[in-house]
Amino acid sequence: MANERIILGIDPGTTIMGFGLIKIVNKKMEFLQLNELQLSKYDNHYQKLKIIFERTIELIDTHNPDEIAIEAPFFGKNVQSMLKLGRAQGVAMAAGLSRDIPITEYEPKKIKMAITGNGNATKEQVAKMLQQLLGLKELPKNLDSTDGLAAAVCHFFNSGKVTGEKSYTGWDAFVKQNSPSQPPQRGGVQGGNSLSINVPSKKNGNK
Repeated sequence: MANERIILGIDPGTTIMGFGLIKIVNKKMEFLQLNELQLSKYDNHYQKLKIIFERTIELIDTHNPDEIAIEAPFFGKNVQSMLKLGRAQGVAMAAGLSRDIPITEYEPKKIKMAITGNGNATKEQVAKMLQQLLGLKELPKNLDSTDGLAAAVCHFFNSGKVTGEKSYTGWDAFVKQNSPSQPPQRGGVQGGNSLSINVPSKKNGNK
């Protein structure tokens, strides 16, 4: 339907790939799924990449997302780790592109800013805010799995639409009404960079 769309969020990794799905109905978010792909049991790096690709394709073919939001790799000092994370992200992106789905990449700080209003928020703070936003009854034991969901929610906020069960005039208003303790930094979803990849949609032919 014209007023509905599904966003798949992915946090690629070579140990755990977190992913989450939300459905947008009349400018409001609905939680669909939150899970993780455990990759630590596989020793071969290329086997991990194969599994990431196959699992992403399975998610796409099962849920038919309209858009994909993916967290960009964190640039650390370990070159080998950066290379492996980049490959994991590239494989997940390739899976989406093979199904002609638009992809947007977000830096970790921008995702944190979008969810909590603080680009330096902890994983626990992000998870707690997601729980409030989406009405989750409980959080997973491994909070790495919430990072993919955070990417999906960040993407929705960056589309410039008000969300949630209640109506708000903007992100700042939401933060003021829902902050569990001290007010987060101002700035809404500003800060950080995002990269959008849009491809001609052939989705209708895949459903």
